[in-house]
Amino acid sequence: MEIQPIFAAMRRNKFGAILICVQMAVTVAVLCNAIFVIQQRLAWTQRVTGIDDESSVFAMRNKWIGNPAEASARTRRDLDALRSIPGVEDAYVTNSFPLSGGGSSGTISLKEFSPPAAYTSFYFVDEHALRTLGLRLVAGRNFTASEVIDPFFTVKDMPQTSVGVIVSAALAHALFPNESALGQRIFVGLPKPVTIIGVVEHLEGPFLRATGWGSAFTENTVLSPVKWGVPEALYVIRARQGQVEAVMRDVQRVLIKLDRSRILVHVQSIGDSRKEAFRDDRAFVLVLVTVCVVLVAVTALGIVGLTSYWVSQRRRQIGIRRALGGTRLAILRYFQTENLVIAMVAAVLGCALTVAFNLWAVNKFEMARLPYYYLAIGAGIILLLGQLSAIWPALRASLVPPALAARGT
Repeated sequence: MEIQPIFAAMRRNKFGAILICVQMAVTVAVLCNAIFVIQQRLAWTQRVTGIDDESSVFAMRNKWIGNPAEASARTRRDLDALRSIPGVEDAYVTNSFPLSGGGSSGTISLKEFSPPAAYTSFYFVDEHALRTLGLRLVAGRNFTASEVIDPFFTVKDMPQTSVGVIVSAALAHALFPNESALGQRIFVGLPKPVTIIGVVEHLEGPFLRATGWGSAFTENTVLSPVKWGVPEALYVIRARQGQVEAVMRDVQRVLIKLDRSRILVHVQSIGDSRKEAFRDDRAFVLVLVTVCVVLVAVTALGIVGLTSYWVSQRRRQIGIRRALGGTRLAILRYFQTENLVIAMVAAVLGCALTVAFNLWAVNKFEMARLPYYYLAIGAGIILLLGQLSAIWPALRASLVPPALAARGT
């Protein structure tokens, strides 16, 4: 077997072998962590909002000029006009919508003045929100028109019975993991508790990042029955499938005609909002992919260069082996095996570096722990890269004429 001559040759060329081994190990560490981060970012950009057919739902921000006292009445008039437009299935007014980047958040307690049981986002909506967004109730019921309250209510104005809210299934499970959330009373910062009257299958929060509150916070949402008739609000509209562009134009024309003392901005579909929200994430992924490609290319060139150098240094040795009956396949196998040994050592060192770096990142930046199968992916890539990169120099070595090599020329 050729292992003994391989180790003997490596001892004579320690610096080159160590250099390429370190380079390959670093490549493994960078690749494993980069692939893991890329996978996380791509999964993050594909977050499910809970909205049915995002391309048919769009939002726009309505800003009244000045500070009209009758903003609430104007908003109700707008909604009546919106729902009567051909092609509009339903509409509602709110403070925010999934992945919009900003909104209202707070804590939920199971008892008054008790520590928070969960963090959540709040959407202020009316009875039309579920149909507009296409949310699926998995338990309970929707709001009725009489249950939607004015946003500027006082304690005296609050209904005598508990206000009802609809929560996401993720929040329901976080609050009541071992029992049904329906009918349960929770405290959301009001003087009185509110009652959970419905649970939707999924509804993503508006915030793109929730640092320090845990990743589950993004799925914790509460729909509160509040008439969001304020000087600046969001109109969310569902158009019939395939008519969203035409409905967008009609909606703006109708609203401006109804009342010109307003400004309409950020008119875009939920799908376009998603693209805009995750633009930086996609750019970051592109940068990481570019870094990985460049790193792999540089490592491959390093392997090719080192193997070519070894071939040129061993031309006499190769010629002697050929003269003694060594076949081209044997020469090719020798250099491929030599490279495989280096790559295997590099893969082990690279895996150790990967784990060390990931543990440091977990403690320093609250990153997720890297699954161990990523180590196998990184090691497999570097072993394959090593073998592919060594083929051309090894083929050159196998084609050296025995007589020419034996003369050392």
